[in-house]
Amino acid sequence: MADRQKTVGILTGGGDVPGLNPALKTVVNRAIDAGYRVLGIRRGWGGLLDYDRDDPESREACVMPLDRQAVRTVDRFGGTFLHTSRTNPAKVGAAETPEFLRDLADAGSGHRDFTPHVLANLEHLGIDALVPIGGDDTLSYAERLHREGVPIVAIPKTMDNDVFGTDYCIGFSTAVTRSVNFIHNLRTSAGSHERIAVIELFGRNSGETSLVSAYLAGVDRALISEVPFDVERLSELIKADKRGNSSNYAMLTVSEGASMIGGQIVEYGQEDAYGHKKLGGIGVVVSEAVKKLTGSQIIYQQLSYLMRSGAPDSLDLMVAFNYANMAMDLIAEGMKGRMVALNGGTYSHIPIGTVMQGEKRVDVAELYDREAYRPRVRHVPGKPMFLY
Repeated sequence: MADRQKTVGILTGGGDVPGLNPALKTVVNRAIDAGYRVLGIRRGWGGLLDYDRDDPESREACVMPLDRQAVRTVDRFGGTFLHTSRTNPAKVGAAETPEFLRDLADAGSGHRDFTPHVLANLEHLGIDALVPIGGDDTLSYAERLHREGVPIVAIPKTMDNDVFGTDYCIGFSTAVTRSVNFIHNLRTSAGSHERIAVIELFGRNSGETSLVSAYLAGVDRALISEVPFDVERLSELIKADKRGNSSNYAMLTVSEGASMIGGQIVEYGQEDAYGHKKLGGIGVVVSEAVKKLTGSQIIYQQLSYLMRSGAPDSLDLMVAFNYANMAMDLIAEGMKGRMVALNGGTYSHIPIGTVMQGEKRVDVAELYDREAYRPRVRHVPGKPMFLY
């Protein structure tokens, strides 16, 4: 009897970023070269939750075989052709429970852990190695599956660059590049109308996108998630910036997770499966307060999804290709429970559990002036290429 062909499963979870498709393509091509069958799991962990082993239509909707033709051109585009979700199979509410699993769900409005169902599906699919690509939420469930015995080799991605254990996550470079370009473009209108421009950027817990974008674009002030701000002090500073500019305008970046001293971050909607509400709107709060305190007209621009739309830049292509190649190297070596990483400028791999052992945040003491609300980069030697 011939040996069963080994199978690699791959999925993308959480927010989309440029670089996901190149990573997918590289894993698929490397796996095929090594004689593996490749299955793409659609919509992240949602594909394994919604997969009904007794329903052919469900199986086709949740899992797709991948070959060279399926991925031939995907690296030229942003996003993920496998689609994505923020599903957490360990915490599924009644409304998110698939119809065919309703009989197994707990009564009432509580949450149910469907990990046994996911494990049964992985066994049914014959997956010998699973490559999840995601941020700390997606990878936290990957760590759970690792503890359940699933062979996991993970790839970190997030435009916030905040996965603990790695200096770099796929998507960060393109997000910063997009932000810098949009900031410079907004100077046209801000200068023409002599206004203060407030640019809100993604960044829930880490203010790195606001910090680095402001640093590279030469923005006057930057608010980050890690440092609550005094809006009156901020207004005096930005008013002076505007007055000191010969074109009579000023610019300010704001992390979506930023907050005023004594205030709260601006959230809305219901919590997702990882306990997060949607963020966005602190820029409006800042704009209205600054307008009132300075008397200046405001241009408010929320970049949000524009930061992570479109094709990846060359750095995200490079890291995506290399992370994917390294992941397949680890699978070929029989390694499991690992996450590929960049540390000290060198490609490496670490235990997947590292993701759960800390938080990656801006080094405020080294990189930020908390009194002036702006980047302060003084000691570059020894730091990674992208400051954090």
